[in-house]
Amino acid sequence: MRTRKALAVAGAAVASAVGAVALRRRSARSRDRLELYFEDGSLVTIAQGAPEADQLLLHARELLAAAQS
Repeated sequence: MRTRKALAVAGAAVASAVGAVALRRRSARSRDRLELYFEDGSLVTIAQGAPEADQLLLHARELLAAAQS
C-alpha cells in the first residue's frame, strides 16, 4: 500500500514538472522580442512590453511582412 502511494505521489510530481516545462516553453514562444547584435559581438535582447520595444517591433513586423510577400 505504501509503495503504491509513493508511486502515485512521484507520478504526480513528475507530471506537474513536465506540465510546468511545457507551459513555460509555450508562453516563451508566443512573446515577441528583439535581438540587437552589435559589431563587437555583443547582444541586447528587448522583450515585448518594454517601452523601447514597441516602436522597433512595429518596424520589424513591417519588414517581415514585406519580406514574406
